[in-house]
Amino acid sequence: MAPKLIKAHITGTVWKVEAKVGDELEEGDAIVILESMKMEIPVEAPDAGKVLEVKVSEGQAIKEGDPIAVFEEG
Repeated sequence: MAPKLIKAHITGTVWKVEAKVGDELEEGDAIVILESMKMEIPVEAPDAGKVLEVKVSEGQAIKEGDPIAVFEEG
């Protein structure tokens, strides 16, 4: 299956990067945690698969729709 680009669903700050390149994740596992309006919102793996690339770093400001990670299902 082709790699999938995971995008931010809110504007905020990257509070914590939970996954690193090569990590095998299950559906619903957090890739990063975003902070917006004093709330922590996880960006989760859409399915089981592998993290190919993490495109953000902790403390980085992001906008809705910005790329977070590249993920390969499977």
